[in-house]
Amino acid sequence: MKQKSENIVTEIIKNRQLIKSLVKNDFKKKFVGSYLGVFWAFVQPVVTVLIYWFVFDKAIGFRASIRGEMSLPYVLWLVSGIVPWFFFSDCVSAGTSALVEYNYLVKKMVFHIDILPLVKVFASGFVHLFFVVFTILLFLAYGYLPDLYILQIFYYSVGVLLLAVGTSYLTSAVSVFFPDVRQIVNIGLQIGIWVTPIMWNIDDMKAKIPPALLVVLKGNPFYYIVMGYRESFIDKVWFWEHPGQTLYFWIFTLAMCFLGVKVFKRLKVHFADVL
Repeated sequence: MKQKSENIVTEIIKNRQLIKSLVKNDFKKKFVGSYLGVFWAFVQPVVTVLIYWFVFDKAIGFRASIRGEMSLPYVLWLVSGIVPWFFFSDCVSAGTSALVEYNYLVKKMVFHIDILPLVKVFASGFVHLFFVVFTILLFLAYGYLPDLYILQIFYYSVGVLLLAVGTSYLTSAVSVFFPDVRQIVNIGLQIGIWVTPIMWNIDDMKAKIPPALLVVLKGNPFYYIVMGYRESFIDKVWFWEHPGQTLYFWIFTLAMCFLGVKVFKRLKVHFADVL
């Protein structure tokens, strides 16, 4: 297995220019034929944020805080948590369909199909970069200046990226043989956004959530990411101040990468026959 994992890494390095070209084309082709082009890649996330902001802030009157003390505009709290979810959701949703969408390349014996899930994941990075900048500007508009803690966003973004890569390798390989996996993934992502404390504050719910369920919710690896983004933008906490959570997240993420690559390499000899 070690050798197989190294083969994928080697192919990625050797084909980095091809990956770069495919990523650009993949991002652009989603909007071919539309008048506004790539602009649509940013519309849906913005509309989603506006809907959640209106429901939870204006309709329900939810208020956020910094470490339970200073009041914070809910929109800032919401955006800082939902931006990484947008990235992960888009990566996994697109990555799961990568082999099916590029089936004509899969059938070419000379093409390195190992890079296809990565193309989808990296293509999602363009939108994520935009929303990170958007979040920083939004905080500036409310008078919150960025500081050194903001540099942690690069660290947490790498975490999201690797978690999405491992998941995409696994789901893309399995979905070739079981197309229903794509629907299951979409449903899982719909559930995931609600079981992850993105719209709601887990600290405010501790008294209402049974301890066992609280452990399960915090065992969600994306809990670490969402809290990390908020601690970078809002609470000003370094990632190494949570050694236990950090260790757990990276063990889970690397295990997912290992499993995803292993399943992908085991099944890829059959992709062309099935597709």
